[in-house]
This record gives sequence, structure tokens and C-alpha cells, in this order.
Amino acid sequence: MPGRRSILSGWGNYPRAAVELVSARDVETVLAAIRACDSLIARGNGRAYGDAALNPRATLSMLPRRRIVAFDAEAGRLTCEAGALLGDIIDAILPRGWFVPVTPGTKFVTVGGMIAADVHGKNHHVAGSFGDHVEGLELALADGSVVRCSPAENAELFAATRGGMGLTGVILSATFRLIPIETAVIRQQTLRAANLEEVMALFERSQGWTYSVAWIDCLARGAALGRSLLYLGEHARRRELPRGEGRLQPIHKQPRRVPVDFPSFVLNRWSVRAFNELYFRNGRPGQALIDYDTYFYPLDALLEWNRIYGRSGFVQYQCVLPKAASAAGLTAILNRVARAGTGSFLAVLKLFGAQDGMLSFPMEGYTLALDFRATPAALALLTELDAIVADHGGRIYLAKDARTGAAMVRRGYPRLAAFTSVRDRTDPQGRFASLQSQRLGL
Repeated sequence: MPGRRSILSGWGNYPRAAVELVSARDVETVLAAIRACDSLIARGNGRAYGDAALNPRATLSMLPRRRIVAFDAEAGRLTCEAGALLGDIIDAILPRGWFVPVTPGTKFVTVGGMIAADVHGKNHHVAGSFGDHVEGLELALADGSVVRCSPAENAELFAATRGGMGLTGVILSATFRLIPIETAVIRQQTLRAANLEEVMALFERSQGWTYSVAWIDCLARGAALGRSLLYLGEHARRRELPRGEGRLQPIHKQPRRVPVDFPSFVLNRWSVRAFNELYFRNGRPGQALIDYDTYFYPLDALLEWNRIYGRSGFVQYQCVLPKAASAAGLTAILNRVARAGTGSFLAVLKLFGAQDGMLSFPMEGYTLALDFRATPAALALLTELDAIVADHGGRIYLAKDARTGAAMVRRGYPRLAAFTSVRDRTDPQGRFASLQSQRLGL
């Protein structure tokens, strides 16, 4: 296949790999790439953090396939190509009174990537993951055929593709349901929690709210271990706003850009501790009306914010623990991170509802996400965190992973054998592969 040799990485800029990058201009290009390449992986906008969308033999960029094919503004249903960006979709549907049912923390992702990672949002406890709202998708298989998958048609293949990290085939298009909204405003309630026990109690008492997410101070210790700011949210109704405000218009702010890779000494235990102290003190409890962009996508206001971590890149560690083991497991993780002193100023805690997917990440319990500069010390620390997560019955998120081992995935995903069975039937030669799948033996 004609392509160009490129150096690519995930959003964490770690690891980097030389790949043959092929542009998916149309369906014929996709099928030709599948026929010509004995190993390839589809790639969206490169927002998986690690090596899940890297294949040196052939990495198939789906960004050229980004059309919105159909939008039923009466029923709240949208069909688009796999490379369509979430931000472009919001721009199209919001003026008509609709919003996406589940959104990750950035709008710079593709729909194909959202399905492949089965992304979750701040509302998993009430809405599930994105795949729960997908009515059907078109999938190009290893034999060059194109099939339609849905919960009712090729249901096993559909279930394996949700969260399957692109290993079942190339997603070409998808149809999914939307949710109605009246305004572009979020009614936010901010609560301050003195420690981990208190923030978990607040999460449990706040399950009637549609959205909930907590920033957590991962360097606090002792009685303040896990001190947090919990942000609850609801789509504001028209009657809750002053007259004329909250019109259904997309938010287009002028983003700032991180111009250079920060020197490695900028992020250290003292700078992160100072940031965390300031952030916690400035988190004033109470209600506010804010735009949806500020609530869902605060980091999108700073383009290339991944450069803050320097040229060596960073890794995001996101785990989920069963609810019964969450308090003990999170306490052990936070204590270990605090002792190491390599804390993250982007530390997020969320509550998940029940879910039973093959390779989908969520389970009923609490999920914690932490960022670390990609240093030998940090990678060694994450191996220790793996052991804590495994001992408490948890697992890690493949869309964020760049360094764990196969044993961690086998232990954390009890339906892995079901996924492998589907994949072996549809791709017996293992044509769809990534650096991550090879590392994990998937």
C-alpha cells in the first residue's frame, strides 16, 4: 500500500514509533489496505494515550472519513463515518437541541475511536458507556468483507468491537442515539471533601445527579489523604437561566497553545504540591452556571497540553476497582503515590455503574486516573500500582495504557476468552494488530 513513513505516538507522546501511515480516503482504500497488509491497525485522531493505534507495518488513518451521513433531528439519531470528530458532531446537533449521550474529557476524538475504546464519561452511573447508545456500525473484516453489527445483528462481533481497540476490524461508520437538551449551559454544584472517605460518601449521595467527577489531590497524606473537589452537573433548563441566556449555540473559544515541550524540572513534587494546594483552596463550594465546554472539556482550551510533560512524554494510569474494594484499593494507591512524591496534578476520580463487556473498561465501582512523566521511576511505580489494582480485583484502561503486561489484562478482564474466541473466528491470522496488542498478547 502506498503510504508515508512517519513517527507517531499516542497522546502521551510515549512510546514513539516509526510507522507506515496510510490515509483512508474511502472504503475502497480501506479494503485495499486490508488486502495488501498482513498487519495493520486503524487510527483516529491519536487520542489514545499509549500504543493502541500504532502498527509499524501499516497504520490506517481514518481522519479523511469524517462526514456526517444522516441526522434525524426529530428522533435524535445520527449516522457518521468513523473519522468524524466529536467536536464537529456537537457543532451540528447542539443548535437543534441535542447532545451526545456519553462524552470523554476531550472533543478531539473520532467516533470510531470512541467505539473502539468504548469511552465513558462523567455519567456512567446513569448512562453507561458510549457503546450502550450505538445502534449499529459497519465493520470491514480481515477477509475484505463489510458487515453490519448491532446488538441484534452479528451481536457477538458487535460486543467484541465495543472496547476491542480496533482488533476485530476497521469501523467504517456508526449510528447512535442522542439526548435532548434545552440550553448549552451546565448547572454545576461544587462540593469540597476533606479526604477520600468523605468524597466517596458524597459520590454515593449524589447519584441522582446526571454528571459527577472529582479532582483529587494525590499528594495529600494522613487525615487529608484523597481530599477532593467534586463537580456535579446537569443540563440546565431554560427556566433556570436569565432571559436570553443559554442559547443553543456551539461554544467556540480561542484556545491557547503550549508552544514548546516543558523542561523536565518543571514538574516535580514541589510544583505539583503547590498547584494542588492552590487548586483545592480555590475550589469554592456552591452552584454556578457554566457552558458545556468548560464542564466537559476544560483541557481542550489548552492545545497540545501534553507538551507540559516534556519531550520524554507521559503515561496516564487509569484503573477501576470493584465498589466493595474501592476504599481499600484507592487508599493503598494514594498512599503509595504520595510516598513516591511523583504526583499528578491531573488526578480524576469517577463513579461507574454496572457493566459487563468483553474488553470494555468500566465495572461497578470507582475509577482513578493519574498522569506521570514517563521516567524509569514512574514506570516502576506503576508496576507497583498494577499489583495493588490486581489484588483488589480491578483492571486498567487499555485506551490509556502504554506499559503494562499481558498477565494484568488476563487477570483484570474475565471475559477476555470470549473476546479472543470472536477475534479468532473473524481474523484467524491476527491481521489487525497494534504495538499494544502485541505487548499484551491480544
